[in-house]
Parts: sequence; C-alpha cells; structure tokens
Amino acid sequence: MSRLKKRYHEKVKPYLIKRFECQNPMMVPALKKVVISMGIAEAAKDKNATQDCIQELSLIAGQKPVVQKAKLAISNFKLRKGQPVGLKVTLRGKRMYDFVDRFCNIAAPRIRDFRGFSTKGDGRGCYTLGLEDQQIFPELNLDLVKRAQGMNITFVTTAKDDEQCTELLRLLGIPFKGLTVVVPEWQDIEGS
Repeated sequence: MSRLKKRYHEKVKPYLIKRFECQNPMMVPALKKVVISMGIAEAAKDKNATQDCIQELSLIAGQKPVVQKAKLAISNFKLRKGQPVGLKVTLRGKRMYDFVDRFCNIAAPRIRDFRGFSTKGDGRGCYTLGLEDQQIFPELNLDLVKRAQGMNITFVTTAKDDEQCTELLRLLGIPFKGLTVVVPEWQDIEGS
C-alpha cells in the first residue's frame, strides 16, 4: 500500500468524517482519479516533437498516454481531421496515489516563485491546476528536454462541493495559498 493511501485511510478519512459529520462512510470525500492532459498542437507539426511529448508524459505519469485527435477540420487554425492535438493519461489506484505523493512533495516545491495553488475548484468536487513547464518533475532528464510544454492536472474526487474537495486535497498534501497542511489531531505523525 502506498504511503499516501495509508495516510488517507488512517488519518484523513476519520478526520473528514468528523469534520463534515458524515453518517455513512461512503459519503466521505475520496480521490477517484487524476487526469493529466497536455496540448501538443504546436508540437504536432513535427513528428519527433510529438514522440518526445509522449515519452515525457509517460515518464511523468508512469503509463503510456492516449493521443487525442482532432474531430473536425478547422481551416483558420490549420487543423485537419485526425491530426493529433493532445495527450491524456488517467491514473487510478496505486499509480494515482504515488503520483499525488510525488507531485506534492517533490515537484510542486520546484515551481519557480511558487506561493501555493488557488483554492477555487469547479463547484462540483473536481480541482484542476495548470503547469507551465514539465521540467519540474524529477523523472525527466533535463538534458533531453527540447522545449517547455505545459500541462493540466485534474483531481477528480467524490466531494459534493469545493469546500470538501479543497479540504481533502489539502489533507493529502496539495499546497494551497494561505492553507497549511498541519491538522491539530495529527501532531504525532512525522511529515504532516
């Protein structure tokens, strides 16, 4: 069992049950999946750049991404039907918890001039953040990275609203602006 999953079941879940007064254990907010997406419209013109993006996202996520192709041809954007425009990886289970753990503890502190992420979600229990550069992830060899490529990371939870979603992600270690990770009942745990 991964370190973050164990922490969720032993510490976060009981705290959330008490905090949101959940009568049923199935009502407790939980992380369902993490979706990492990357737009490659600029890189799609060069076959080697597309392969580099696929390889980098594979290293970051730990599994091979799915290539998203254009559904329509739009001449103003010089876009043809079937042309690759993005990459997407959906992480669940152990890989999801391992990615969130690495992102919170290793990658997020490496963001330049980082003060924390915004606490605004989508209102339905999901939270998306955007990164401008993939080079914050230590899995990548910086000598082989040829271009800076941004990406979006979406955390899909079972939470009903932004408050529950933000609280869950905060307790899992996502650094938000103005919110700390330490919870008074957890003083006995190292690294909390």
